[in-house]
Amino acid sequence: MFKKIIYYKIFFVFGFVKEAYSAESGGMPQLDPEFWFSQIFWLTITFGFLFIFLSKIVLPKVSDNLEKRKSQVKENIETAEKHRLESEDKLKEFEKIILENKIEAKNYFNEARQKIIGELDKKKDTLENEINSEIKSAEKEILDLKSRSSKKINDIAIQTCSDLIQQFVGVQANNSSITAIVNDLSKKHKDSTDGA
Repeated sequence: MFKKIIYYKIFFVFGFVKEAYSAESGGMPQLDPEFWFSQIFWLTITFGFLFIFLSKIVLPKVSDNLEKRKSQVKENIETAEKHRLESEDKLKEFEKIILENKIEAKNYFNEARQKIIGELDKKKDTLENEINSEIKSAEKEILDLKSRSSKKINDIAIQTCSDLIQQFVGVQANNSSITAIVNDLSKKHKDSTDGA
């Protein structure tokens, strides 16, 4: 491919040189040496004007635009970096606040838990004391009833025996002898229940 391009260039150069020699014979007037001075003059004027126009008007505007864009991009990058640093600082601050709030919430929870446990212990102690006092009063009542019941039973037994003797025999029995018999029987009953 590269060789083809070189061959085409060589062919074009030979063809151009042939045309240059033929310009003297009425071919291309721009290749006629007679017009070269005017062509160089206008070429210098045209390129000079283009150079001045481009260097004084177009290129300063382009370079100003490029500088403005460059400074704007630099400013945007600096602003973005500043915002990134601020957001990182805010993120660290929020993480710190969240950690502090977690610790504070944990402390509140522990305090509330300890308070509730303390109140439950107090209520438990109060209930245990009430239950113990109720048990003691019930035991006392049971002991009182037990001690009074034997006396009442003895009194009822004596009265019943006395009434039965009077009805069957027709004689009023002596309460002291009946009391002795009933006490003796209750003692034997008590000894037999204690031994069992």
